[in-house]
Amino acid sequence: MRQQKQKTFISYDGCQLFYRYWPVIDSNTNQPKAIVIFHRGHEHSGRAAHLADELNLPDYQIFAWDARGNGQSEGERGDAPNFATLIKDANCFIEHIMQEYNLRQEDIAIIAQSVGAVIASAWVHDYVPNIRALVLGSPAFSVKLYVPLAVPGLKLLYNLKGNFFVNSYVKPNLLTHDLERATSFTKDPLITRPISVRLLLDLYSVSDRVVKDANAITVPTQLLVSGSDYVVRRKPQRQFYDNLGTQQKEFHILPGFYHDTFGEKERKFAIDRARRFIIGCFANQLCVPSLVNADLVGYTRQEADNLTMPPSGLIKPIYWKFIKTNLKYASKLSDGIRLGFDTGFDSGSTLDYVYRNEPSGTSKLGRFFDYVYLQSIGWRGIRQRKVHLEELLKLAINRLYDQNYSVDLVDIAAGHGRYILETINQIANKPNSILLRDYSDINVLAGQTLIEEKGLVNIARFEKGDAFNREQLAQLSPKPTLAVVSGLYELFSDNQLIRNSLSGLAESIPEGGYLIYTNQPWHPQLEFIARTLTSHRDGQPWIMRRRTQREMDQLVATAGFKKITMRIDQWGIFTVSLAQRIR
Repeated sequence: MRQQKQKTFISYDGCQLFYRYWPVIDSNTNQPKAIVIFHRGHEHSGRAAHLADELNLPDYQIFAWDARGNGQSEGERGDAPNFATLIKDANCFIEHIMQEYNLRQEDIAIIAQSVGAVIASAWVHDYVPNIRALVLGSPAFSVKLYVPLAVPGLKLLYNLKGNFFVNSYVKPNLLTHDLERATSFTKDPLITRPISVRLLLDLYSVSDRVVKDANAITVPTQLLVSGSDYVVRRKPQRQFYDNLGTQQKEFHILPGFYHDTFGEKERKFAIDRARRFIIGCFANQLCVPSLVNADLVGYTRQEADNLTMPPSGLIKPIYWKFIKTNLKYASKLSDGIRLGFDTGFDSGSTLDYVYRNEPSGTSKLGRFFDYVYLQSIGWRGIRQRKVHLEELLKLAINRLYDQNYSVDLVDIAAGHGRYILETINQIANKPNSILLRDYSDINVLAGQTLIEEKGLVNIARFEKGDAFNREQLAQLSPKPTLAVVSGLYELFSDNQLIRNSLSGLAESIPEGGYLIYTNQPWHPQLEFIARTLTSHRDGQPWIMRRRTQREMDQLVATAGFKKITMRIDQWGIFTVSLAQRIR
């Protein structure tokens, strides 16, 4: 049997998480390879420890964690602030083992089961790591709750009474035919039977997003699906597989298997397939598809093109006309909706209004409409993006001070510049200079006023400028050591515009300087936005083409920047990334 070591690491928020580590026992290469195991829901790494030997891969390091709130890891049992916390924990875990054990992303393969498979697939989707292989055992994209209308009922109760816990209904003899394993499940003191409703509902939400947008996953992926699974549904697993964006994919149904795919009595059939797939993926050259021309060909382009067409059928045109008519009526009462129709729902003025988040209208009804408008999922994501922007701004400024660089900051499409100026007023070490730019005269005037209100006239100035003009950006003065591009690239489908902008910044930012950029890899209301809201560009429909995170990161890398870290909101809508100029 392989030697096991027990370790811990600290996640992003200080939570200590436990993991098991099995070093290699036979290595013929200088570069180590690794398999990372994500356990089933309610369980822990000890329940997957048998795989370290049964995989029969002696030249691979093997790691298996206890997810937050499970096993020997910290956190309330069966709970987390949201499912995105578990995904971010997973990213911290991978970053930890890469640093601690001298691994690269391409040295890693993932084996994950049930809820762990959802965590792993969402991590691969959101953080786009260049790992070798992803093996998913019966992913819990849709849990069978059996009670009619269980999910809507749980949502209603959650909204009425707040978070509460439910116990797993699953009996051990419905998990596996292996009697010894079923008995050990009953007796294991580290098994966490309750799960919070908050986390359970979030599991459904994240799963729905990942299944629908699985085309963004380009990592070679194998699904091992239990044929007699009483716990999760097969249809979303098949949809996920069909939607996957990689050609290197496999879908295996294992007849008679219960839900515990890698813990079944005949698990050798699953383990043999996983081993063969992983060895094959490592034998192949790492193949990362180029997406820098995804504005011309690809599924996000097709999605955007479809939104330019009138709605089809008899009902949809009437429905969208009804919605838009009601919004027009609401704009007479709600200040925020009226501002959107006046200046564009994607304008700097609208963005500043959303940041302030203070419902306003001509009456109580108008203020209610405004409140509902400001609480829409997109605007909540925008405000969380602001939080992440402020976090990475502070991080980048501290890094520049540590490197003894002058902090000269530029935001090339600042809107009113509120988040930049408010962040600067929160830190003791002010930048040497702040240059805010925008194409809109309205934004320039409002930004100048805000600079005066915030008392930053001695270091900050606002000027009119074109964020896509390469020559203008290349001649910025003083040369910025930190550039910010927030909420801009998401509004324009054409990647050549993005290349022009990034190239100009690359010519201006010295080696070692930083770039903060945002992206919108997902949005649940794309059709609603396209059919009912207008853009700042001559009142045209606001049609957005999503960029997968891989596409956006590749455009940044092509300009000569290396991505360092990333933040993403709990809904997966907006990301904020920090990159450093390397050439």
